[in-house]
Amino acid sequence: MKPAPKKAGQLYGIGVGPGDPELMTLKAVRLLKECQIIAVPAAGKDRNTAYEIVKCAVPGITAKEILELSMPMTRDHKRLESSHEAAALKVIAELDRGQNVAFITLGDPSIYSTYLYVHTRVVARGYNARIVPGVPSFCAAAARLNEGLTEAAQALHIIPASYDGIEEALALKGTRVLMKAGKSLREIKTLIGAMQRRPSVKLVERCGMQGERVFNHLEDMDDQASYFSIMIVKDEP
Repeated sequence: MKPAPKKAGQLYGIGVGPGDPELMTLKAVRLLKECQIIAVPAAGKDRNTAYEIVKCAVPGITAKEILELSMPMTRDHKRLESSHEAAALKVIAELDRGQNVAFITLGDPSIYSTYLYVHTRVVARGYNARIVPGVPSFCAAAARLNEGLTEAAQALHIIPASYDGIEEALALKGTRVLMKAGKSLREIKTLIGAMQRRPSVKLVERCGMQGERVFNHLEDMDDQASYFSIMIVKDEP
Protein backbone atom coordinates (compact mmCIF):
# COMPACT_ATOMS: atom_id res chain seq x y z
CA MET A 1 0.00 0.00 0.00
CA LYS A 2 1.51 3.33 -1.04
CA PRO A 3 2.35 5.90 1.66
CA ALA A 4 0.35 9.09 2.12
CA PRO A 5 1.42 12.08 0.01
CA LYS A 6 3.82 14.44 1.78
CA LYS A 7 1.35 17.31 1.58
CA ALA A 8 -1.68 15.27 2.61
CA GLY A 9 -4.20 16.88 4.91
CA GLN A 10 -4.95 15.98 8.52
CA LEU A 11 -7.99 14.10 9.81
CA TYR A 12 -9.47 15.04 13.18
CA GLY A 13 -12.10 13.02 15.02
CA ILE A 14 -13.77 15.72 17.08
CA GLY A 15 -16.05 15.01 20.03
CA VAL A 16 -18.74 17.68 20.27
CA GLY A 17 -20.07 16.56 23.65
CA PRO A 18 -23.48 15.20 24.61
CA GLY A 19 -25.78 17.97 23.45
CA ASP A 20 -25.18 21.31 25.15
CA PRO A 21 -23.06 23.47 22.76
CA GLU A 22 -21.42 25.14 25.78
CA LEU A 23 -19.80 21.80 26.63
CA MET A 24 -17.73 21.80 23.44
CA THR A 25 -14.04 22.29 24.14
CA LEU A 26 -12.07 25.31 22.99
CA LYS A 27 -9.85 22.97 20.98
CA ALA A 28 -12.84 21.46 19.17
CA VAL A 29 -14.16 24.91 18.26
CA ARG A 30 -10.75 26.08 17.04
CA LEU A 31 -10.18 23.03 14.84
CA LEU A 32 -13.67 23.23 13.36
CA LYS A 33 -12.94 26.83 12.39
CA GLU A 34 -9.61 25.84 10.82
CA CYS A 35 -10.58 22.67 8.93
CA GLN A 36 -11.78 23.05 5.36
CA ILE A 37 -14.18 20.07 5.40
CA ILE A 38 -16.68 18.84 7.99
CA ALA A 39 -17.44 15.10 7.80
CA VAL A 40 -20.77 13.83 9.14
CA PRO A 41 -22.45 10.41 9.10
CA ALA A 42 -25.06 10.21 6.34
CA ALA A 43 -27.20 7.81 8.36
CA GLY A 44 -28.01 7.33 12.01
CA LYS A 45 -29.62 9.40 14.73
CA ASP A 46 -26.47 11.36 15.55
CA ARG A 47 -26.05 12.95 12.10
CA ASN A 48 -28.14 16.07 12.48
CA THR A 49 -27.70 16.18 16.24
CA ALA A 50 -23.91 16.57 16.13
CA TYR A 51 -24.11 19.14 13.36
CA GLU A 52 -26.79 21.16 15.17
CA ILE A 53 -24.55 21.31 18.23
CA VAL A 54 -21.64 22.55 16.12
CA LYS A 55 -23.78 25.18 14.39
CA CYS A 56 -24.60 26.71 17.77
CA ALA A 57 -20.97 26.86 18.87
CA VAL A 58 -18.97 27.65 15.71
CA PRO A 59 -19.89 30.81 13.76
CA GLY A 60 -19.69 30.37 10.00
CA ILE A 61 -19.63 26.57 10.10
CA THR A 62 -22.52 26.31 7.62
CA ALA A 63 -20.35 27.87 4.91
CA LYS A 64 -17.90 24.96 5.04
CA GLU A 65 -18.01 21.98 2.72
CA ILE A 66 -19.86 18.98 4.18
CA LEU A 67 -18.63 15.45 3.46
CA GLU A 68 -21.39 12.92 4.08
CA LEU A 69 -20.21 9.42 4.95
CA SER A 70 -22.55 6.43 4.82
CA MET A 71 -22.53 4.83 8.27
CA PRO A 72 -25.61 2.56 8.38
CA MET A 73 -27.18 1.51 11.68
CA THR A 74 -26.90 -2.24 11.17
CA ARG A 75 -25.14 -5.24 12.68
CA ASP A 76 -24.57 -6.89 9.32
CA HIS A 77 -20.80 -7.36 9.44
CA LYS A 78 -20.22 -7.37 5.69
CA ARG A 79 -22.31 -4.26 5.15
CA LEU A 80 -20.52 -2.46 7.96
CA GLU A 81 -17.08 -3.40 6.63
CA SER A 82 -18.04 -2.18 3.16
CA SER A 83 -19.47 1.13 4.37
CA HIS A 84 -16.57 1.84 6.73
CA GLU A 85 -14.04 1.17 4.00
CA ALA A 86 -15.92 3.40 1.56
CA ALA A 87 -16.11 6.18 4.16
CA ALA A 88 -12.38 5.96 4.82
CA LEU A 89 -11.61 6.16 1.10
CA LYS A 90 -13.80 9.27 0.74
CA VAL A 91 -11.88 10.92 3.58
CA ILE A 92 -8.54 9.88 2.10
CA ALA A 93 -9.49 11.42 -1.24
CA GLU A 94 -9.90 14.77 0.52
CA LEU A 95 -6.68 14.35 2.48
CA ASP A 96 -4.86 13.66 -0.79
CA ARG A 97 -6.07 17.06 -2.00
CA GLY A 98 -4.37 18.63 1.01
CA GLN A 99 -7.65 19.30 2.82
CA ASN A 100 -7.99 19.03 6.59
CA VAL A 101 -11.09 17.05 7.55
CA ALA A 102 -13.00 17.30 10.84
CA PHE A 103 -15.22 14.28 11.51
CA ILE A 104 -17.74 15.33 14.17
CA THR A 105 -19.20 12.84 16.59
CA LEU A 106 -21.38 13.05 19.69
CA GLY A 107 -19.75 12.73 23.08
CA ASP A 108 -16.17 11.49 22.92
CA PRO A 109 -14.71 9.84 19.78
CA SER A 110 -13.06 7.06 21.79
CA ILE A 111 -16.35 5.76 23.26
CA TYR A 112 -18.63 3.72 20.96
CA SER A 113 -18.03 6.17 18.13
CA THR A 114 -18.52 5.60 14.40
CA TYR A 115 -15.46 7.79 13.86
CA LEU A 116 -13.09 5.07 15.06
CA TYR A 117 -13.91 2.84 12.10
CA VAL A 118 -12.64 5.56 9.79
CA HIS A 119 -9.74 6.52 12.04
CA THR A 120 -8.17 3.06 12.12
CA ARG A 121 -8.37 2.67 8.33
CA VAL A 122 -6.92 6.10 7.64
CA VAL A 123 -4.03 5.60 10.07
CA ALA A 124 -3.33 2.13 8.66
CA ARG A 125 -2.73 3.74 5.27
CA GLY A 126 -0.10 6.08 6.65
CA TYR A 127 -2.17 9.28 7.02
CA ASN A 128 -2.21 11.54 10.07
CA ALA A 129 -5.34 11.35 12.20
CA ARG A 130 -5.90 12.73 15.68
CA ILE A 131 -8.64 12.13 18.25
CA VAL A 132 -9.95 15.28 19.92
CA PRO A 133 -11.77 14.35 23.15
CA GLY A 134 -15.23 15.58 24.06
CA VAL A 135 -17.38 15.43 27.20
CA PRO A 136 -18.81 11.88 27.43
CA SER A 137 -22.58 11.61 27.73
CA PHE A 138 -22.41 9.64 30.99
CA CYS A 139 -20.30 12.35 32.64
CA ALA A 140 -22.82 14.96 31.52
CA ALA A 141 -25.65 12.78 32.85
CA ALA A 142 -23.97 12.47 36.26
CA ALA A 143 -23.54 16.25 36.35
CA ARG A 144 -27.21 16.69 35.44
CA LEU A 145 -28.12 14.41 38.34
CA ASN A 146 -25.78 16.52 40.51
CA GLU A 147 -23.87 13.52 41.80
CA GLY A 148 -20.62 11.67 41.23
CA LEU A 149 -20.16 8.39 39.41
CA THR A 150 -17.58 6.75 41.67
CA GLU A 151 -15.68 7.27 44.89
CA ALA A 152 -12.55 5.72 46.43
CA ALA A 153 -12.17 2.10 45.22
CA GLN A 154 -15.54 1.84 43.44
CA ALA A 155 -15.37 0.43 39.92
CA LEU A 156 -17.00 2.11 36.93
CA HIS A 157 -18.48 -0.11 34.20
CA ILE A 158 -19.52 1.31 30.81
CA ILE A 159 -22.02 -1.04 29.14
CA PRO A 160 -23.66 -0.94 25.70
CA ALA A 161 -27.26 -1.64 26.69
CA SER A 162 -28.48 -2.77 23.28
CA TYR A 163 -26.25 -5.88 23.23
CA ASP A 164 -26.39 -9.21 25.03
CA GLY A 165 -24.97 -9.59 28.52
CA ILE A 166 -27.06 -7.03 30.44
CA GLU A 167 -27.93 -9.48 33.24
CA GLU A 168 -24.27 -10.28 33.86
CA ALA A 169 -23.34 -6.59 33.67
CA LEU A 170 -25.93 -5.61 36.28
CA ALA A 171 -24.40 -8.14 38.68
CA LEU A 172 -21.07 -6.30 38.63
CA LYS A 173 -19.98 -4.39 41.72
CA GLY A 174 -19.70 -0.62 41.57
CA THR A 175 -21.40 1.86 39.25
CA ARG A 176 -22.91 0.52 36.02
CA VAL A 177 -23.51 3.00 33.19
CA LEU A 178 -25.88 1.65 30.56
CA MET A 179 -25.35 3.48 27.26
CA LYS A 180 -28.22 3.97 24.78
CA ALA A 181 -30.59 2.16 27.10
CA GLY A 182 -33.87 3.34 25.52
CA LYS A 183 -34.94 0.29 23.53
CA SER A 184 -33.83 -2.16 26.25
CA LEU A 185 -35.52 -0.30 29.08
CA ARG A 186 -38.32 -2.80 29.67
CA GLU A 187 -35.87 -5.71 29.92
CA ILE A 188 -33.54 -3.72 32.17
CA LYS A 189 -36.37 -2.72 34.51
CA THR A 190 -37.45 -6.36 34.80
CA LEU A 191 -33.92 -7.54 35.57
CA ILE A 192 -33.35 -4.86 38.20
CA GLY A 193 -36.75 -5.54 39.76
CA ALA A 194 -35.72 -9.16 40.28
CA MET A 195 -32.41 -8.32 41.99
CA GLN A 196 -32.16 -9.37 45.63
CA ARG A 197 -30.55 -6.11 46.66
CA ARG A 198 -32.19 -3.22 44.84
CA PRO A 199 -29.67 -0.64 43.55
CA SER A 200 -30.20 3.06 42.99
CA VAL A 201 -31.31 3.58 39.38
CA LYS A 202 -31.48 6.93 37.59
CA LEU A 203 -31.84 7.85 33.94
CA VAL A 204 -31.20 10.96 31.87
CA GLU A 205 -32.83 11.07 28.45
CA ARG A 206 -31.49 13.47 25.77
CA CYS A 207 -29.02 15.05 28.20
CA GLY A 208 -28.38 18.67 27.27
CA MET A 209 -30.71 18.46 24.27
CA GLN A 210 -34.21 19.70 23.61
CA GLY A 211 -36.69 17.36 25.28
CA GLU A 212 -34.35 16.38 28.11
CA ARG A 213 -35.99 14.27 30.85
CA VAL A 214 -34.62 13.09 34.20
CA PHE A 215 -35.88 10.07 36.13
CA ASN A 216 -34.71 9.48 39.70
CA HIS A 217 -36.61 6.25 40.32
CA LEU A 218 -37.00 3.05 38.32
CA GLU A 219 -40.77 3.06 38.75
CA ASP A 220 -41.10 6.46 37.04
CA MET A 221 -39.33 5.40 33.83
CA ASP A 222 -41.22 4.59 30.65
CA ASP A 223 -40.78 1.14 29.16
CA GLN A 224 -39.12 2.78 26.18
CA ALA A 225 -37.09 5.94 25.98
CA SER A 226 -35.00 7.86 23.46
CA TYR A 227 -31.95 6.39 21.75
CA PHE A 228 -30.01 9.06 23.68
CA SER A 229 -30.69 7.61 27.15
CA ILE A 230 -28.13 7.03 29.88
CA MET A 231 -28.99 4.87 32.89
CA ILE A 232 -26.80 4.98 35.99
CA VAL A 233 -27.07 2.03 38.37
CA LYS A 234 -25.31 2.29 41.73
CA ASP A 235 -25.23 0.03 44.77
CA GLU A 236 -26.97 1.56 47.75
CA PRO A 237 -24.70 2.16 50.80
